[in-house]
Amino acid sequence: MKAIAVLALWVTLFHQGYSNTLDSCQGRCGYGTDNSFSCQCNPSCERYRDCCSDYTEICKGDGGGGGSVITDAEIKALSETLYALDSNKASASELVIDPQALVPDSQTSSKDDLASAPLFQYLNEEALFSRPTYAALLAVLDNYNRMTGQTEDFSPEQLAEQDVFLKETMSNTELGRELFAFLYTKGIYASEEEFIQDLKMMWFGLYSRNNNKMDSSGFEHIFAGEVKGGKVSGFHNWIRFYLLEKKGQLNYYSHSFNGPWATYPDVMGMQFMWEGYYKQVGSSVIGCSPEFDFALYSLCYITRPGKQCRLSLGGKALIIQTYTWDNSFYGDGKKYIGSAFPATP
Repeated sequence: MKAIAVLALWVTLFHQGYSNTLDSCQGRCGYGTDNSFSCQCNPSCERYRDCCSDYTEICKGDGGGGGSVITDAEIKALSETLYALDSNKASASELVIDPQALVPDSQTSSKDDLASAPLFQYLNEEALFSRPTYAALLAVLDNYNRMTGQTEDFSPEQLAEQDVFLKETMSNTELGRELFAFLYTKGIYASEEEFIQDLKMMWFGLYSRNNNKMDSSGFEHIFAGEVKGGKVSGFHNWIRFYLLEKKGQLNYYSHSFNGPWATYPDVMGMQFMWEGYYKQVGSSVIGCSPEFDFALYSLCYITRPGKQCRLSLGGKALIIQTYTWDNSFYGDGKKYIGSAFPATP
């Protein structure tokens, strides 16, 4: 009987230890998702909401875990690589802007029209818009209703345009392939197919910002812009700004910050009126290619969801602020992109 009791005690202790292993990140930081464990220990778990209870302490803390799974230094190094690979960015001869009035942060809410001319003075559309990634972006941008509270409804052709955009920006550019390669080596994605499918859901998956209508997505909010509560919401893409300004639908007022870059891409925070609705600070990366914009925001959202993401472009610092959408989910609990934009310096 004693032998049986000892054996039972040993089995109990063994299973307790085994269970603790399944519920811990000890020795598992950075590994890809493994459903044989009850919780996970890679950056994706922050979006899936299935991190082990000791993930922050072991994988991201200063003691016992070896530091962050994906460090700020790695993100900065990758952003420099993406910056160097942006062969489709606008050159000084292809894009000319006139920032005009610079206002302090305290004045951004005043709605003063201090610009006597458009922000975008010249853009060589023939040179830029004929390129596949630009053409793909243009096709998707006009598929949205800017007013929240009204259901978005896409035709089969419009849904196909989303797929073309992902293919052209991420699969068919060296820049996009470099982003995937980094995330693949970090165990975030097991294949390019998984990578593209996740991007499609996090960016183009619909959720409700107003009135329980499927009226928004990360892409619409960030790239196309929306109107909610009587003001412009989102709107962080320079090409969208250019197109609306050219049509006379957007009136540029001033800017409250301008990045330190002497060539494109640059970063600006603009004040503007969009057909009766005001944007107090709409920050954008100016003059970059669609794939660069999309890759930076994707990198930051995947690795730093809901946080500040510290990048380096040409040796100069840039911070991207990301926000998760916490009211609805896709897949096994992943969070859609709520927003992402260049933070005020």
